[in-house]
Amino acid sequence: MFIVHTYIGASPIHGTGVFAGEDVAAGQPIWQFAPGLDLVVPFDEIEKSPKAFRDYMEMYAYVSPQVDGGMILSCDHAKFLNHSDDPNTEIQGETTLARWPIKAGEEITCDYGVCCANWPGHF
Repeated sequence: MFIVHTYIGASPIHGTGVFAGEDVAAGQPIWQFAPGLDLVVPFDEIEKSPKAFRDYMEMYAYVSPQVDGGMILSCDHAKFLNHSDDPNTEIQGETTLARWPIKAGEEITCDYGVCCANWPGHF
């Protein structure tokens, strides 16, 4: 879950994105996996769910190299994080940090190649 204020809005990267609702300092933690709030949905539950739900999971959930057991479905705006080849965040364990200062109103991005174990590396 985000531990800084965020909001969603139109993204020049892809449809909807998540934006900083406050200034964030370089190195500041901005997101942390929160068991019980961020859900680990078991693969077998996804597979036996209706196609509409599987499509939702494909769009908004991800397979994390850091958390086992299924796909991660974030409880907050994190499901709207978009990919960047030069993201303004970096992952350290189950915490995401700002790589450099992020100004309020700036889109927060991540590298899907690092946070998404099943990302093919292209859209």
